[in-house]
Amino acid sequence: MRLEFINRVRENDILGKSILTNDGSVLLRAGIELTAQYIKKLKELGVFYLYIEDERLEDVYVEDERLSKLKQLTMKNMDKVIKNLNNANRKEAKDSLMIVENLIEYIIDSGDINRSLYDIKTHDNYTFVHCIDTGIMSAFLGEALGFRDDELKELGKGAILHDIGKTKISNKIINKKGSLTEDEFLEIKNHPIYGREILLKNMYISDIVLKAVEQHHERVNGSGYPYGLCGNQISKFGKAVCICDVYDAVSNDRSYRKKFSPNEAYELILAGSGTMFDEEMVVKFKDTFAIYPLGCCVRLSNNVEGYVIRQNIGFPDRPVIRVLYDAETRRPIHFYEVDLLEHLDIVIESIA
Repeated sequence: MRLEFINRVRENDILGKSILTNDGSVLLRAGIELTAQYIKKLKELGVFYLYIEDERLEDVYVEDERLSKLKQLTMKNMDKVIKNLNNANRKEAKDSLMIVENLIEYIIDSGDINRSLYDIKTHDNYTFVHCIDTGIMSAFLGEALGFRDDELKELGKGAILHDIGKTKISNKIINKKGSLTEDEFLEIKNHPIYGREILLKNMYISDIVLKAVEQHHERVNGSGYPYGLCGNQISKFGKAVCICDVYDAVSNDRSYRKKFSPNEAYELILAGSGTMFDEEMVVKFKDTFAIYPLGCCVRLSNNVEGYVIRQNIGFPDRPVIRVLYDAETRRPIHFYEVDLLEHLDIVIESIA
């Protein structure tokens, strides 16, 4: 399976991974043959890239079926979870949160990072997919940091709920294109407080979840909000969600800015070590997550394009690449592979 920018997708390509709406329903199912009309509609919906079936990359798996179903089920229940928490409907909220817990438990047990971080986001489903992906990343990061299983479950739950406070803010502010006014930005900065207030109405919500929600915009140098906490004043749960929230957010298009490329988003995290983010956590982030997702097409410094098929653990910028096309004619060739860990004179210049 390959990951292609929407502008490189062609008629008759076969969709490799289903696209979901905000309620978890299938907008377009994997296996369908893409038409010009489908591609146009997906562009209008803000889809930036698609997974495409390719027999030459059939050994590249981006997600297992069980995980896909759990994500879909979680998305279907997110609206219900948020409504129940806002209404302090404790029993129903607790029951619906079990779906979230099941997802995080599966993530903890599976330990397969490369198949779980990348989902097709549209303008319609961005919020829920972002929250779920932040939860998954936070669980993986917490595991790398040695958090206990019970802590990981609560961390993942808090990360998935980290933006629940935004439900108390006007959609005109949340979805505004362009710069916010000073008053609007001050209101946005209150969403972690609103989130804590919502969750405090539900007595069974743990202190770990509360800290993750309330502190995910704090920065270790004190420049964050809502309280301007610094260093060890911020819990390890707030610090972990902070990194994962920023990485996933800047990796995707928003109404007010274009997405960062994967390497730019990655460099942003590394550059923020010791100022925005906890240094130890940045080191673990670097060791845990790859820059370039499996199946994505990259352009190398020798003018060759190829697809990422494997990651080299500990070397996130030097994966294994499979070359499928001639660099000049773009015609299919008998493919070959380039392990960038063995060819240090070659580097990735960009996502193709």
